[in-house]
Amino acid sequence: MDLDAFFISCERRNNTALQGIPLIIGGGDRGVVASCSYEARRFGIHSAMPVRMALRLCPEVKIIKGDYELYSNLSHTVTEIIREKVPVMEKASIDEFYLDLSGMDKFFGCYQWTREIAAAVVKEAGLPISFALSANKTVSKIGTGEAKPGGKLKITNAEIRPFLNPLSVRKIPMVGIKTFQLLSRIGVRTIHTLSEMPVTVLQQMIGANGEELWKKANGIDENPVIPYSERKSVSAEKTFATDTIDIPEIKILLSGMAEKLAYQLRQEKWLASTVAVKIRYANFDTETKQSRVAYTSADHTLSRVALELFNRLYTRRMRIRLIGLRFTDLVHGNHQMNLFEDTEEQMNLYQTMDYLKNRFGADAVGRASGFDLENKTTL
Repeated sequence: MDLDAFFISCERRNNTALQGIPLIIGGGDRGVVASCSYEARRFGIHSAMPVRMALRLCPEVKIIKGDYELYSNLSHTVTEIIREKVPVMEKASIDEFYLDLSGMDKFFGCYQWTREIAAAVVKEAGLPISFALSANKTVSKIGTGEAKPGGKLKITNAEIRPFLNPLSVRKIPMVGIKTFQLLSRIGVRTIHTLSEMPVTVLQQMIGANGEELWKKANGIDENPVIPYSERKSVSAEKTFATDTIDIPEIKILLSGMAEKLAYQLRQEKWLASTVAVKIRYANFDTETKQSRVAYTSADHTLSRVALELFNRLYTRRMRIRLIGLRFTDLVHGNHQMNLFEDTEEQMNLYQTMDYLKNRFGADAVGRASGFDLENKTTL
């Protein structure tokens, strides 16, 4: 199940005057498009496009900065509606959900059951949603994309190959623009052509993911629906050898923690929506503050929030024994940045930094604010 143009739908839910007009959610002239309405998409506008390019394609498009607190709250509302009605649910991102209805066909009609869940989301949350019912996650996700907006599909086992074959290979979730260009150069543009390629050839072309890509092109996906839990988190903490009141040094350490944890989120394809900072004083009193944020894995956003929390938390002017940082309320997702605030240049910077970390190690490159230069060797 996938909420249709989620950010746009949230804004229109609160302001009906926005219905039916080209609309984008994003930053200023140097920002990027976080989401766009279907009216805007007809002009060629798409997510992650620079706002200035979107304005050239459609000068009359209306730009809204975005209200991430509203989006997070409505995402939580939809999550609770679905979770109460299904046996197993995975929250794949802020607006995507996988439901495992295995065995329920013995007691209910799965298609009708899913229609009723979609109707409950529309009625109780006021948001449009699409779904595709099929044998596995890959086919369901592709089907939902084809059903949008407001669509409902049922793709049986016998219908999987006829459904997938004519579609572009770009529709397969793991196919990015570079892989698509590589396949296009040898004439592979449809899923049908890709499905008939020898696995060994694909492995030679794109590496270890070749076999997985071939399976998806043939409608094969054995990945299970992972039960959703809000208790998942990533965290780090540091106990000082000697209790300290060196606040600049503590802030450097906190920034470094945020950068490393955010890199871990991106590597494991998680997005966090809550930041928590913990302080333990010399007398062992422990205090914690936390704050909700838009779903993100961008360390400059998470670091800023962590430092703001520390400034609000540290009020006793005592020596500190321990500092800790935790990101929680995680959902799976590939959005590596806060698209409401960040620029195209920052997006490129993250891709480059992660490439260097993957190749040379997590400490190979980082922000100066997170480095203790007295105790680190620079490259």
